[in-house]
Amino acid sequence: QVQLVESGGGLVQPGGSLRLSCAASGSIFGFNAMGWYRQVPGKQRELVAAITRGGSTNYADSVKGRFTISRDNAKNTVYLQMNSLKPEDTAVYYCNARAGAYSSFNYWGQGTQVTVSS
Repeated sequence: QVQLVESGGGLVQPGGSLRLSCAASGSIFGFNAMGWYRQVPGKQRELVAAITRGGSTNYADSVKGRFTISRDNAKNTVYLQMNSLKPEDTAVYYCNARAGAYSSFNYWGQGTQVTVSS
């Protein structure tokens, strides 16, 4: 079984910062990639940031320059540092991991609420 446990969400003012954490039940080296998605009611879940086994990263245009994805292999944890937060960043954020040939297996965390107030 694969478990992803998220933490770090909460309420923050515009311009503030939050750091999300995603702790995996095993070595994150076993995953092809890990990432963060977000979703608001009535909208499709969208990719925010991702990091591959080799360490390459990519970001949604809307968060480039503000968000940073990183990992700590010793702690089997992936982080999302969110700076200069905007009200439009308000969403439920989900940790994702992909494994297997051609990333055939997808795993999801339970989600953590991020609210940026005005």
